[in-house]
Amino acid sequence: MTDNKENTPEKFSDLLPESSGWKSQVTSWLQEDIPSFDYGGYVVGSGIQKADLLCKADGMLCGVPFVQEVFRQCKVEAIWFYEEGSFIKASEVENGRIKVAEVTGPVKNMLQAERLALNILARSSGIATQSYKTIQAARDIGYRGIIGGTRKTTPGLRLLEKYSMMVGGVDPHRYDLSSMIMLKDNHIWATGSITKAIKRAKRVGGFALKIEVEVRDEVEAREAIEAGADIVMLDNFNPSALRKAARQLKADLFPANHFLLECSGGLKPENIGKYLCNDIDIYSTSSVHQGCGIIDFSLKIRHSKYF
Repeated sequence: MTDNKENTPEKFSDLLPESSGWKSQVTSWLQEDIPSFDYGGYVVGSGIQKADLLCKADGMLCGVPFVQEVFRQCKVEAIWFYEEGSFIKASEVENGRIKVAEVTGPVKNMLQAERLALNILARSSGIATQSYKTIQAARDIGYRGIIGGTRKTTPGLRLLEKYSMMVGGVDPHRYDLSSMIMLKDNHIWATGSITKAIKRAKRVGGFALKIEVEVRDEVEAREAIEAGADIVMLDNFNPSALRKAARQLKADLFPANHFLLECSGGLKPENIGKYLCNDIDIYSTSSVHQGCGIIDFSLKIRHSKYF
């Protein structure tokens, strides 16, 4: 019997469960956009028409499963010509726009779905594109470790934004406060010491949850490692101090103590070469999802004046 497991294509949509949790978010987004009457829907009616979904900028296509759910709830159908994670180069075609999908259904339903679908694609594709560019910049200069996002996501959009980071190739980092025990400066100050905070965390976290500790200098880093932290975040170090501290900590304490070093604060694609060194295992940055640009999409009903 032939094993076809290795031939099974990877699909990012498999990350999303069939349960209705994330789908109910889509429902709430539609309700936000149509709280009462759809006056424009009355104007256009429910005749069946076709429309083209166009990408008008260079970027990575992302957010397709969420948009598909918008279309499903609005009872329209879409045929996609590009897969999730495809890098689209609209600048290389004459009119600067590439058809990524064809949408068919009652015209009022298409227009109910239009703005929400475009907003999702714009935001999700923007994060995926920024994530892709950041990880590529890191690999181009020889960094072999992890580039991660942060928990500084938009309230209500965390699932979409974390998903988009993964499509772009960036590690999503912890999803929420229950995913990993991260002890930041306020936790340490409120508890009294790094050692005491780690001891308390171990008491309730068990063997399954990693403990990460944010530190301000090499002395605090050593205390965290010796107290049993799994990950030590060197927060807001300048590039030269970061390289020096990471090199010294690994030389003195690893592998007798098993730990990962993380850097956070100030990392962007344009300055990535100053920060990266392979003594740091993880570089986390909110620049891949906070304040990044969007990718422009539009939906055009087919018409004689369309082009």
